[in-house]
Amino acid sequence: MADPVSPTGVGPSNQVEVIVDDQQTDVEIDADRWAALAAAVMHAEDERGELTLTFVDRDEIAELNREHMGVDGPTDVLSFPLDALGEPIVGEPVLLGDVVVCPAVAEAAAPDHAGTLDDELALLVVHGCLHVVGYDHSEPDETAVMRAREVELLVAHHWGGPAPTAFRQEHGS
Repeated sequence: MADPVSPTGVGPSNQVEVIVDDQQTDVEIDADRWAALAAAVMHAEDERGELTLTFVDRDEIAELNREHMGVDGPTDVLSFPLDALGEPIVGEPVLLGDVVVCPAVAEAAAPDHAGTLDDELALLVVHGCLHVVGYDHSEPDETAVMRAREVELLVAHHWGGPAPTAFRQEHGS
């Protein structure tokens, strides 16, 4: 008997499991939808394993930002790659990393950034996943590559067509 089709379109030979935890109550989110987007991104990047996607409030993301980035205040998304050390153990899941999103920060930024809360959350999920697999934006060339890949993935797995005219990846002034 064949394995059932995954709701994310990711089959058994290229499995990506996304564990979602919505720890905040500020903004209603569709956890299954964002898990499916994260799985699609990881699949598109040819990754296999387990990813956690956690939605937190402003206080929690501010604490994580201070603890891990040395920056005071809340941010929209943090990524924690868990680069597999050595060869994976047969039968054990490969832990890809953690993506932490703050929907309240996303909601505040959306009008001057991605345009809508829906597009802002999609961008943050894609952005966080790309960091987990090694993309960065500390140099202009890296930024251009990462932004181009974000749009490709959003077109393929979020919009199903061209980006809306209001969509922007850089924050307004």
